[in-house]
Amino acid sequence: MHTALKTIRTRLAALGTDESRKESLRFFKDDQKIRCHGAKIGPTRTIGKEVFKTLKDKDKPAVFALCEELWKSGMLEETFIACDWSYALRKSYGPEDIDVFERWVDRYVDNWASCDTLCNHSVGTLVEMYPELITRLHAWSHSPNRWTKRAAAVSLIIPARNGLFLDDIFRIADTLLMDNDDMVQKGYGWMLKAASQAHQAPVYDYVVGKKAVMPRTAYRYALEKIPKDLRAAAMRKD
Repeated sequence: MHTALKTIRTRLAALGTDESRKESLRFFKDDQKIRCHGAKIGPTRTIGKEVFKTLKDKDKPAVFALCEELWKSGMLEETFIACDWSYALRKSYGPEDIDVFERWVDRYVDNWASCDTLCNHSVGTLVEMYPELITRLHAWSHSPNRWTKRAAAVSLIIPARNGLFLDDIFRIADTLLMDNDDMVQKGYGWMLKAASQAHQAPVYDYVVGKKAVMPRTAYRYALEKIPKDLRAAAMRKD
């Protein structure tokens, strides 16, 4: 097991340079203290896939334990591989896995990229498989942790595009509505935007109805998929 981790870290480190690390960090604000090898996403995922093939005899708890070690490293590329590995096991997901994903979000997620990669895929898929777990996302939306709050919203991006959980999406948006963290605002604005692809009219009505109080960042995000004429009307100053 430790051989897999050593292989990943050795290969990622070999791809990094001072210049590539600076390039990776330019996508994050200064308040996100990102650590990274400096490897690009394509080669990172290739390394992850190749090493994952060596784990075929390992069960889900063993692979999840390796994922946790990758998360603990705090290295951006290693978190991406952990996300890919957890999603690769989606056919064996059970409702108890929400506890594992929640722990990763609460303890290890410290930037939008790791948050979104885990939640768009692993968490979103799990909630689609076991809809009763939506209650956990409602609980996340009340967390003091900025990334757990963002996770509550971005976990529903794919389900929202599929037309699912509209009432829950509005409820989570209500909870996060006045949050002053732009990472949270962008997260729930993105969730509403995704929901508008399947439910244009109710999402438009919801967003415009909150115009007086919804932060401008979230408002703009939420309207991005709305037809241009309606979006222009919604953006006009009253």
